[in-house]
Amino acid sequence: MLRITVHLRDEWLLIPCTDPSLHVCWLGSEAISRYTTSYPKREIQADSTFRIRRCVDGGLLSLEDPIKDVLQDNDFIELVIQGDQWMPKQMADLWSYSHPKEPKEMWISLDGNSLTTGDLLGLGKGHFKIQLTTEAEKKVNEGRVLIESFIKKNQVVYGVNTGFGNFAQTRIPNDQLKELQDNVIRSHSAGVGAPLSPERTRMLLALRINVLAKGFSGVSMETLNAIVAAFNASCLSWVPEQGTVGASGDLAPLAHLVLGLMGEGVMWSPQSGWADARAVLEGHGLTPLILKPKEGLALINGTQMITALGVEAVERAQAIARQADIIAALTIQTLKGTPKAFDPDIHAVRPQQGQVEVAWRLRSVLHSDVFHSEISVKGGERVQDAYTLRCCPQVHGVANDTIAFVKKILTTELNSATDNPLVFAERGITISGGNFHGEYPAKALDFLAIGVHELANISERRIERLCNPSLSELPAFLVKNGGLNSGFMIAHCTAAALVSENKVLCHPSSVDSLSTSAGTEDHVSMGGWAARKALRVVQHVEQVLAIELLAACQALEFHRPLKTTPPLEKVYGLVRSVVRPWDRDRAMSPDIEAVHKLIQQEKVWESVIPDIQLYEKKHPLQLSV
Repeated sequence: MLRITVHLRDEWLLIPCTDPSLHVCWLGSEAISRYTTSYPKREIQADSTFRIRRCVDGGLLSLEDPIKDVLQDNDFIELVIQGDQWMPKQMADLWSYSHPKEPKEMWISLDGNSLTTGDLLGLGKGHFKIQLTTEAEKKVNEGRVLIESFIKKNQVVYGVNTGFGNFAQTRIPNDQLKELQDNVIRSHSAGVGAPLSPERTRMLLALRINVLAKGFSGVSMETLNAIVAAFNASCLSWVPEQGTVGASGDLAPLAHLVLGLMGEGVMWSPQSGWADARAVLEGHGLTPLILKPKEGLALINGTQMITALGVEAVERAQAIARQADIIAALTIQTLKGTPKAFDPDIHAVRPQQGQVEVAWRLRSVLHSDVFHSEISVKGGERVQDAYTLRCCPQVHGVANDTIAFVKKILTTELNSATDNPLVFAERGITISGGNFHGEYPAKALDFLAIGVHELANISERRIERLCNPSLSELPAFLVKNGGLNSGFMIAHCTAAALVSENKVLCHPSSVDSLSTSAGTEDHVSMGGWAARKALRVVQHVEQVLAIELLAACQALEFHRPLKTTPPLEKVYGLVRSVVRPWDRDRAMSPDIEAVHKLIQQEKVWESVIPDIQLYEKKHPLQLSV
């Protein structure tokens, strides 16, 4: 039997379909019949004409098609009576979010202690479903037993039977404790701006589950299991990206996350697109959360939005950093730079780990006793190059070290209890503290933006060298028939514009603080903005390096028939698989985006891994210098 959720006017109706061979027209008529029975005062003529479309992609359905041919179990559709209007455009626009691929039946066990940044990224992409470890369930139950004992004793505990923030001294009667929890979610759902994408919301939800699984928050297993079930069904709340100051946790975003789980507001799922939250939950066989004492506060106190977005930023930064070395090597090669500056003895006497590693990576793909380059042999040796070529190990190196530092901070944050008050079952007490303060991830992500930006800063200067004939000994702007053709002239301007934007975005947000909650929360981290702008910086870096890679491959065309080293030829071949050389002007944006996607998918790095491994057999990377 199929179950189809139908949106008709302002209601959502769950229609069981025992005979899937019936036509879509039957489904519409059945929905109208149920609607008029349930709401007799809202008249609809039985013979009214109507149209139906899928919520998830907006596709119109033929009323004559068998239901089994066009719909699946738990699908969501919209039915519009002639003369009515489709759902408001702003909701329809949000259906444009791309579907994640159907998740494989792969599971990840969360215990609150061992989640990695890579795990969280995989959870966001829908690669895993969640289960809790037995030990995590035991700790959660112990914490809940303690909270229940406080309630039975009528003991005053912050967040359990008191108001919040500046209302901490206000005692709440036992018969109003449920209302207290509901109210804190509704009142704190005050965010603004575009919603997080399904992938980022999934990361946020998974991270919140991991923190609750530590057992220091006092939630019940019933509630935690319900949240896990919503994650596994990809029922994801509307979470606006703006509104957190990053202390007392990411209150507004996390409140929106819980609001949908309560069946209020809107949610997204692969079957429904954006729709009424209660209908999405019920369409997946789930029941809206009914919050118990302390659970409202426990679900919104924490640094999970800062950390979740920060994890995406640091993982993408790590991917782009090692690819930046390969792209720089191709530029060095096409500009006939010398590899002398990458000699291991130079870096052994300044043994910064990132610097040593970058120099080794450059050596592994440039002309050497392992890989031969006809361009290097033909071009001869220079005494030294400009800083943008010569100082790649130093500049790229500190970016690598910054990423490693930030990743360590965030990995700790992933597995930290950031609620308030914290429940210590073994001691039989709750303690109010400040683990919700986002200063750690905020500072780290400001640092990340500054560190990874430098990869774009130096890349843009290399693009300038490639395009400037007085510096490159190549045709101006890397195109024949200059004047008639402008070549990479404006592509370089785009890189310069992105670098300039980054310089503003690199201003740290965590140096700011505004007092909130009537002076109770009188120092905050502004970590939400730190995370969001770090992501923007990383994306700009990816785009600038995509432009450099395009320019370096175009520069290589002017060295033909000479060939560079085998690993760099593989990079050239990868780019040429999606972008052809320029023999005359054409629109460049599609080419930039195509190479940007290669970089995001780490294809540049993957293409050279076998060659780097071959080089490593003869010249192992020595970090203990």
